Amino acid sequence: MKKIIVLLAFITLLFSCKEETLNPDRFKTGTFEIPEGKGYDKTIVIRKDSIQIEKYANRVDTLAIYWKNNFNYTLKMLHPKSAIDEDPIHVKITSISKNSYTFEAVIGHSNFVQKGEIIKKSN
Repeated sequence: MKKIIVLLAFITLLFSCKEETLNPDRFKTGTFEIPEGKGYDKTIVIRKDSIQIEKYANRVDTLAIYWKNNFNYTLKMLHPKSAIDEDPIHVKITSISKNSYTFEAVIGHSNFVQKGEIIKKSN
């Protein structure tokens, strides 16, 4: 009887400590924030379907978002205002947590990599 109780307690403990699987699909839609960083302002990002709207400083940009897979996507400015705005932005998600992810972004075919974090604020 003692062995059964110990076994049941062990099984209960094992399943109660199971970690939730972190699924990156939850970052494909919703409202997000990119905190202010070196060289850029705090940015509010709104994603719906294949559109991403970015609000920062006194500016609003609309981009098309193309997901290659759950960890890679490309952004393309819909109304470019300069030559650099015409280049696509390739983004790679490098790690995820419960409500945020870190990323590396490259504009066009440059060697400059911008690193940052996106925090999900709402669905």
